[in-house]
Amino acid sequence: MKKVLECIHGGLIVSCQALEDEPLHSPFIMGRMALAAKEGGAKGIRANSTIDILEIKKQVDLPVIGIIKQVYGGNEVYITPTMSEVDSLAKTGVEVIATDATNRLRPDGKTLKQFYNEIRENYPDILLMADVSTVEEAVYAEKLGFDIVAPTLYGYTAETMGKKIYQDDYALLKEIVTCVKDSKVIAEGNVLTPEIACSILNMGVHAVVVGGAITRPQQITKRFVEALRSN
Repeated sequence: MKKVLECIHGGLIVSCQALEDEPLHSPFIMGRMALAAKEGGAKGIRANSTIDILEIKKQVDLPVIGIIKQVYGGNEVYITPTMSEVDSLAKTGVEVIATDATNRLRPDGKTLKQFYNEIRENYPDILLMADVSTVEEAVYAEKLGFDIVAPTLYGYTAETMGKKIYQDDYALLKEIVTCVKDSKVIAEGNVLTPEIACSILNMGVHAVVVGGAITRPQQITKRFVEALRSN
């Protein structure tokens, strides 16, 4: 586990994801996207779904942060929400499993503590990443024993809806770095330029995740189009 953390330290993790309603939705494309990211110097990959992860692992030997986005009825927890998704991810050989680590109950009624303990009992050798939305959640995830914490869900919970990680000069991220000492803090969310990534890394985070700015051409195109329209 220590080797994986050392491998990604100070580096770029590229999120290679495309949902079913997106143009690049395909394990073949995500595998090639991961390969392109590796050739560009990425130190790790974040990916969604077992089929994408298995293809990515055929193409690159980088550490993979695996998730499964699965919605259960009206429950708001959808990033690796139950042991069913954890079991599926573990079979792919991912080095890290990321899960929603907010204070919300999971679809099966389990608390985060119950869920965490069950994962650790079954998969003691897999690194666990906590996707949180607040400083308090980050601190609690560290207390439970998560290896990595990241403000991935900031702006996506009822408490933080609509907020952006870069608002107030990344105050949330800075506070998490200050408060969390044992777990590694990884920055994720709205990292749109290399300059922003460098600035964030200088805040003391362990690594930086970039997704849409690299792997979602529809978002990149939209930013260019909107800039031209306002010119």
